[in-house]
Amino acid sequence: MSRTEVQPEPADEVSWRRNVVIRWSLCALACASGSAGLAWLVPAAPLRNPFGGAALLFAWIVLPLATVLVPLLWLRRIPLRQRKVAWQFIVPVVAGVVLGVLGKQAGDQVGLADRGRWSEAVVVHKEEGKTDKCMVRASGGREIWPSLSEGEGCREWVSEGDTLRVRYDPEGVASPVEHVDTTPYGELLAYLFVAAVVMGTWGGVRQSRWDREYEATGDERG
Repeated sequence: MSRTEVQPEPADEVSWRRNVVIRWSLCALACASGSAGLAWLVPAAPLRNPFGGAALLFAWIVLPLATVLVPLLWLRRIPLRQRKVAWQFIVPVVAGVVLGVLGKQAGDQVGLADRGRWSEAVVVHKEEGKTDKCMVRASGGREIWPSLSEGEGCREWVSEGDTLRVRYDPEGVASPVEHVDTTPYGELLAYLFVAAVVMGTWGGVRQSRWDREYEATGDERG
């Protein structure tokens, strides 16, 4: 009775695959942790503008896009016009943006817990739109910054001249709130982080394999 033997993979193939997995897992890890970490650091540290604005730009836009752009530009053999993007990168890009947004909210919690003060605040201006924003001023006359968002107390019924009780950051970095946010973000951030790293690594490996296959096809044509 014959048995079909499974041929082991060549050593160079195993080594190549291991190196590629390590490379792209580190890339996805750096981008995901950077998005969440930088966004959290801005209100928690705090980081004022222009440093805070630059950090949020990296967290919300640059690093999520880097998850796909770095593997795409890494393809050295495939001509630029013939390069394609693995669908797996949709997950780390979206997850990276959400990590940045939730990281900022988690940082706001920390910043307000450490430095926050309660104050009676008067609504001096209300900006109405898809998302309402209220410019408020503390009882001592100090303008509270950033503005109060719709989800944190600037509701539809609020109008100029109304008085609200808000907790604000004297440093003007963490967003003010009408009620203390106790939402636990850790578990959700962990799920998003794992998804971004796993799918980012998978997409990077596919990109590298296409590059290698193109090189082998070119050698055969040559």
